[in-house]
Amino acid sequence: MLLRGFLRRVVVSAPLLGALSGAAVASAIVLTSDEAVAKTSVESRYGFERTWNAALRLVRVDMGFKVVEKDDAAGYVMFEYKSPESGNKPSSGSIELVRSRDDDALVSVIVQLPQMPRYHEMTLADSLTRKMRTEYGEAPLRVTKSKDAGAPDTGESAP
Repeated sequence: MLLRGFLRRVVVSAPLLGALSGAAVASAIVLTSDEAVAKTSVESRYGFERTWNAALRLVRVDMGFKVVEKDDAAGYVMFEYKSPESGNKPSSGSIELVRSRDDDALVSVIVQLPQMPRYHEMTLADSLTRKMRTEYGEAPLRVTKSKDAGAPDTGESAP
């Protein structure tokens, strides 16, 4: 009789214990994981102005996305990204251009589509790179300034 009561409690509490354990694990994962911040970064050798113009035209004209906010001085454009995978439901997207201190240096282009799989960002970044190559030709090589470039010419030739 005592054994039957014990078995009844074990049978009833086993599903409850399983459900509680599952909920605890799910809660732990959700509460301890960082927000998924996906972003794809590429480097542009076309300079800030050309890269900015190409990025804005890609988003607005080529892709037909609605531009929500843009600031060329700060170097970002925010837009509504639509994909057939999401049933054409818009999600937020952004392209940020980060200037280097050196005007001749590379421009970092950061594409973010936080609600989409990373390959969407990669595809958008590849489209921008391809657009610049098509419209502007091959990217210019970085010009490195020599140490003596700023030295005054003394009129003497090197031996």
